[in-house]
Amino acid sequence: MSQSALQDKTILITGASQGLGEQVAAAYTAAGATVILMARSQKKLEKVYDSIAQSGGAEPFAVCFDLMAAEESEYERLAHTIAEATGGRLDGIVHCASYFYALSPLEFQTVAEWVNQYRINTVAPMALTRAMLPMLKESPDASVIFVGESHGETPQAYWGGFGASKAALNYLCRVAADEWERFDNLRANVLVPGSINSPQRIKTHPGEAASERKDMADIMPAFVYWASRESRGRSGEIVYL
Repeated sequence: MSQSALQDKTILITGASQGLGEQVAAAYTAAGATVILMARSQKKLEKVYDSIAQSGGAEPFAVCFDLMAAEESEYERLAHTIAEATGGRLDGIVHCASYFYALSPLEFQTVAEWVNQYRINTVAPMALTRAMLPMLKESPDASVIFVGESHGETPQAYWGGFGASKAALNYLCRVAADEWERFDNLRANVLVPGSINSPQRIKTHPGEAASERKDMADIMPAFVYWASRESRGRSGEIVYL
């Protein structure tokens, strides 16, 4: 991973207080980016902030924001806050925040569970990307990365609301990519991490041995590539890592 692949880029990462989001933030900082850490847990966010601030890279920004509760006005205020903090600079978003209940038959899944999973996994990425779009359009090279899941393309028993919300995320990405086709500085893609040692994977696959999973560090070069200028011209793809 080049230490300058993301030099001078400012990138917003959701779900940055743990797991994949935390790893992406650290990898992007190591590659030269200034990261904006977003999560709803202030305590966890502060811990990640301190770790990155002490790593020797660019000092990060941290924003405590609850995607579950946010409405239109909160997203607008958030965009204004970030624009003020960065001088209007934003070169990408990585949507790592995710919401999952439990694997169960449809007959046991509730309306609230489906609504909340769609809220975080589909609606929030749309709302956040839309709010940040004016800044992304001004960037010389902007990449929006949605973190997908294999069941978004391959329906399977018990994955119900989570899989459906991730299928909708794939659709969202392709709509954005199609709408942005006329902008050669904008792109949107879905990255599917696969079996990795993340808190969510451990929750969704409790019987899986750690040895069967990849370390999160193994897929960081791919995350850096898709945020970097090297991936320019590639948009609307669903990439399995």
